[in-house]
Amino acid sequence: MPGVTTADRTQQVAARLADLRRLIEDLGRDPASVRIVGVTKGHGPEVGAAAIAAGLTDLGESYAQELAVKAADERLRGVRWHFIGGLQARKVRSVAALVHLWQSIDRPKLVHEVARWAPGARVLVQVRLSDEPGKAGCDPSEVPGLVAEAARAGLLVEGLMGVGPTEGGAEAARPRFRELARTAADLGLETVSMGMSDDLAVAVAEGATVVRVGAALFGPRPARAAVRAWGP
Repeated sequence: MPGVTTADRTQQVAARLADLRRLIEDLGRDPASVRIVGVTKGHGPEVGAAAIAAGLTDLGESYAQELAVKAADERLRGVRWHFIGGLQARKVRSVAALVHLWQSIDRPKLVHEVARWAPGARVLVQVRLSDEPGKAGCDPSEVPGLVAEAARAGLLVEGLMGVGPTEGGAEAARPRFRELARTAADLGLETVSMGMSDDLAVAVAEGATVVRVGAALFGPRPARAAVRAWGP
């Protein structure tokens, strides 16, 4: 949100956050039962500061270096950081002390690297919900085994995470989200992280307990050139 004051930015984020909570309520859910994670990926620290001022304490990042830079910013003290992107095992150590919830655990190597550097960490197992190229996550058939392996490694597996398909619009995600919620319930897991700005309503209707929202709160991400002006 270039060209606006800190107060204006905070007011905009607060209004959009209120709109999201009204949407959740309109869908028949208690807004308190759906945690909103503000995805600040690509935005400067001032956007995270506006989110905090608007009452949002959970922020999500997809890149280890970007998370480390923001976590060191005094304006972002007190944030509960969620790691939501694909993570290279060698990058775990650099953010191990910063992450509140690791949402993208999708393979045994990552399980054991997180357990090594963040013993007892809270994690979600990421499930691949689409065959589209570039979609991350473990195969649905591997979920019970990976959940069990993470638990044996001493991690606290709170639930599952999934990213809906890009093609077909929001409704294309509905059966995938429904199956993800069913799988979590079958495994006795309470947290289901699914739904982003474009398919949030479908995800909430299908039982999401966590939604990851970027554009609907903060507007489009700036170009990478703008990111380089403040970040890694």
